[in-house]
Amino acid sequence: MKRAMVNGLAISAVLALAGGVALAQGGTMGTKPAAPAKAMTAASEKDLVDTAVAGGFNTLAKAIVAADLVEALKGKGPFTVFAPTDEAFAKLPAGTLESLLKPENKAKLQAVLKYHVVPAKALAADVVKLPSAQTLAGTRIVVTAKDGKVLANKANVTKTDIAASNGVIHVIDAVIMPSDTDILAVATGAGKFTTLAKLIEQAGLVDTLKGDGPFTVFAPTDEAFAKLPKATVDALLKPEGKETLKSILTYHVVAGRVESGDAVKAGKAKTVQGGEVTIASEGGKVKISDGQRNAEVIGADVQASNGVIHIIDTVIMPKMTAKPAAEAKKEGAKKSGY
Repeated sequence: MKRAMVNGLAISAVLALAGGVALAQGGTMGTKPAAPAKAMTAASEKDLVDTAVAGGFNTLAKAIVAADLVEALKGKGPFTVFAPTDEAFAKLPAGTLESLLKPENKAKLQAVLKYHVVPAKALAADVVKLPSAQTLAGTRIVVTAKDGKVLANKANVTKTDIAASNGVIHVIDAVIMPSDTDILAVATGAGKFTTLAKLIEQAGLVDTLKGDGPFTVFAPTDEAFAKLPKATVDALLKPEGKETLKSILTYHVVAGRVESGDAVKAGKAKTVQGGEVTIASEGGKVKISDGQRNAEVIGADVQASNGVIHIIDTVIMPKMTAKPAAEAKKEGAKKSGY
């Protein structure tokens, strides 16, 4: 009986986790968050679940219970929770929430909820300095601050710095969804990578880039390929140019999910092709260099289910050596792993 009562209290507590309307003591996110109120100080002695007990985020709470994440959010942490309101869930396309709550979609629901949780304590003043934040789902949310407003992906942060013993809650007005589309589909849907998509198909890399990954792709736009001599592109599209094409394309791919901030810190990245690219930030712009050409990153951290895309304005080229065709083919296959 006692165990059932404890479990009941835990579930009752989590039914308020997504609240934020009733936790109005939090500040509005900006470069200078509001000073903590007394209620926030008292709440800091309780965990995230108990802190939000008086909230009223019924939809999020129902989802947390269905996803079996009650204990996780009552854990040691620290965590930062971007908590959608009931109104935020109501904005989802009809049938989306109902589908996620079905037992057979538990894993997907967990992925969605974990995408709202960062495994670190990040107050408003810290969040606005971050270009992105790694979530429990393994992917990142992009944080942007502009005109006094802060967005977590495309969701407005409406309340901030609701303190708890194991973290902090920021309230958002929309549910942020991790991408369920692979890298190739994301690139194709963007409409900027017609040439790249054509070359990927010609090189026989479609299945690879639709695989589990994760991969980081430095994706040249159609305009980037247009800078190359037309004869060069035409030659790459011929059957005899397939291995060279594969070498060039895999030179634009890095194993693992590497966000822009991490890439700049590393300074270099080893590509699937086997060569290295240099990554540097100059004048607020990130550039990728092959040693001869500099490609500017004009769009960073485009998320996909199996990796991340950084859009570049120039095609970078690996160092090519003059070797017999058979030897070059064998070595290229070994280096690229295909």
